[in-house]
Amino acid sequence: MSTETTEVHAEHGEHEGMTKKRIIKVALILTAITCVEFFIALILVPKGILPGHIANPVYIVLTLFKAFYIVAFFMHLKFERLSLIFAVIVPILFIIGLILVLTNESHHWIDLRM
Repeated sequence: MSTETTEVHAEHGEHEGMTKKRIIKVALILTAITCVEFFIALILVPKGILPGHIANPVYIVLTLFKAFYIVAFFMHLKFERLSLIFAVIVPILFIIGLILVLTNESHHWIDLRM
């Protein structure tokens, strides 16, 4: 990147980029979230400490956190303009709403079978 481009980014308060330290930090956060998911799936749920109907929303929330970190840092959307971020966040919110509605509907159909 040329010095002119760097100066322009610095004037507008833009980021300095993904440093090695930041990449390692994000990778450790993703690893920790994955370890929590495995702990829940392999220990808490089979032993009956955490029921399945509670574990599933926990998995969804943890997966959304991981998706945020991947999109924000590794796809560099955290450093993009606000309009681009909204262009990604609004459809994600609609998808989350759709998942919630479909989950509710699936419980209705399961109850009809019994």
